[in-house]
Amino acid sequence: MPTPKPIGRFARDTATEPKSVSGRIRRLPDDLLRQASRRVEIMAVIAAVLWTLAPALGHLALYLTDPGDPRWRQFGIVDGIAASCVAISLALYVYLRTGRRDAAFVMDLALVYMVVMAFGIGVLIHWGQPGAFFPTDTKPMISWIGPIILITAAIVPAEPWKMLIAGFVAASMDSLGMIAGQAAGLYQYGAFRNVLLMHYPNYLMLGVAVVISHVVGRLGQQVTREREMGSYRLGELLGRGGMGEVYRATHRMLARPAAIKLIRSEVLASGDDSVAQTVTARFRREAEAAARLRSPHTVELYDFGVTEEGTLYLVMELLEGINLELLVRQQGPLAAARVVHILRQVCESLEEAHSYGLVHRDIKPANIHLGRLGLRDDFVKVLDFGLVRSIAGPSEESLTGAAGMTPGTPAYMAPEMAHDRMVDGRADLYSLGCVAYYLLTGHLVFEGETPLQTILKHLQQPPEPPSRRTSLPIPPALEVLVLACLAKRPDERPRSAAELAARLGAIPLEN
Repeated sequence: MPTPKPIGRFARDTATEPKSVSGRIRRLPDDLLRQASRRVEIMAVIAAVLWTLAPALGHLALYLTDPGDPRWRQFGIVDGIAASCVAISLALYVYLRTGRRDAAFVMDLALVYMVVMAFGIGVLIHWGQPGAFFPTDTKPMISWIGPIILITAAIVPAEPWKMLIAGFVAASMDSLGMIAGQAAGLYQYGAFRNVLLMHYPNYLMLGVAVVISHVVGRLGQQVTREREMGSYRLGELLGRGGMGEVYRATHRMLARPAAIKLIRSEVLASGDDSVAQTVTARFRREAEAAARLRSPHTVELYDFGVTEEGTLYLVMELLEGINLELLVRQQGPLAAARVVHILRQVCESLEEAHSYGLVHRDIKPANIHLGRLGLRDDFVKVLDFGLVRSIAGPSEESLTGAAGMTPGTPAYMAPEMAHDRMVDGRADLYSLGCVAYYLLTGHLVFEGETPLQTILKHLQQPPEPPSRRTSLPIPPALEVLVLACLAKRPDERPRSAAELAARLGAIPLEN
């Protein structure tokens, strides 16, 4: 399989027309189309409510103005039209809500719906009984059709030519309603020119709607162009953190799903050079570390670099599953056998990193992903090497970190990291002990009102045995091992991730 070229080598498309590298007009991003689909659902519900209120209020107005007129309690053609439009609107809403529909098809369906609603309005206005609810003169007027065309253009990213055709048909429904109403003997408009003169504002609004469609389409295509980074096309946002954002992405040629992590532009452009330099350094460390590691339990890196616009990026394998923090929040503490199975896989990832002299320094449940690989369930991937540091490297960050950024997560931070001492792989084993404690009990080892209080407890307070904080059975050997990982002094912990994995494997467990 060929290795994708670094994104930063690709020039941005600067042509006037928003075309893709293949020369075709860019399709709007799927997430934007799905958002538009949801707006169509809302529009259908609002339309159903308005079609219900309009005739009901008309009957009420007739009753209040002339209680003796029997027409206020009669069900006429106006009510039938309104009821039909209510049914169509609700049917559209149910159709869109009861299945995953193709978003592009929904946009076309929304234009058809606009025409149908315009037909209902055109017939309702000009087929109503003269003098009952509606005016009978032929002066120029703005009916509801014009605003409906404008609203549809604003919320439905349709191509301008489609909006022009559908909008022209919709704008003509008032005129068609006049002609049909006169043919049925229900309406008189006089000379034929009145058909055009009375509703020409509809066509003016149609012109505005076509311009709106063009603007909305260009904005959507601009988003598409901004999301096309060399060989990868960005999709939906998967997550957002303190340093960056992660998007789903697809390689153009290989159709391979991936995840792209980008540094948030506001972080680099915050005006604080120290913050920008620290973030950039962490990002590069994560890329360089992940590029060296080959353990199947370490997230795989495909590509990394800087785009021509200065955006930092990492292209990684796309993981399907859940991180351990969310898993415990949703399911509660895990069984001891499952915890041991997870920890041994994390140890394999850490052992490789430590063999290269790299310390992760941010092992926590949110950075441990659990998914399925082939036929194997609960397959672990260790993520986010943004705080990785060489054991032999110089101290780079103090307790508060460069520019006030803490080098790690206080709830899982080894005591020696708080002292800014030279740390080795045993700091990661302490953090992994905190993870094990959380998985077994559903509680953090130490909790403080502030990060500093939490760090001080890690420095000074002995941990309570996990068996006292859960009703689930914990093998004594596992509890002893977890507490050994949580020793304040590094030399009292397991000497390596390999040793920890071996001791975990020797614990007798009930399946």
